[in-house]
Amino acid sequence: MATRKSNEGVYRVIDVIGSSTASWEDAAKSAVETASQSLRDLRIAEVTQMDMKIEGGKVVAYRTRVQLSFKYEA
Repeated sequence: MATRKSNEGVYRVIDVIGSSTASWEDAAKSAVETASQSLRDLRIAEVTQMDMKIEGGKVVAYRTRVQLSFKYEA
């Protein structure tokens, strides 16, 4: 009978977008921390896109799109 290695598994990848008035890093951190409240066993976070919201010629928010992977439970 085959035994299962501890690093094997099935993972799901989702996109989340965080925002911050301070920086892209804060926006990414916000996205991960908020997602971790409802998702368990987050494994990898990859920044895939960064943009800014501009109003009246000034940056009012930084937005970061993050791909998160988490392991399905058996």
